[in-house]
Amino acid sequence: MAYDSDMAETMRADLGVEPGLSEKKMFGGLCFFLDGNMTCGVGGQGALYRPGKAAEARALAHDAVSPMIMGTRRMGGFVRLSDDGFADDDLRKTLTQMSLAHAASLPVKG
Repeated sequence: MAYDSDMAETMRADLGVEPGLSEKKMFGGLCFFLDGNMTCGVGGQGALYRPGKAAEARALAHDAVSPMIMGTRRMGGFVRLSDDGFADDDLRKTLTQMSLAHAASLPVKG
């Protein structure tokens, strides 16, 4: 399943020009990384973010945010953002900042 290129462009704009940012096509979608650690991405099921396990409950407190399920497994530390939620600039940017902060707390990869 292909990803929405407009959503990808919006994510790029939200992420800005942070040093160490990169992107990679994965699982039929596009993922964004900070120093080799995944921060967020877009795929056939919409937007996903990685606020980390410590901030996951805070992210899930928003109505438009749900747990990330891959197959039948819940992926701890990752969340999905509904299409309606993606249209909310403040919510999207909050999740982006949470995800960047989590990635920055991890050891540099690569």
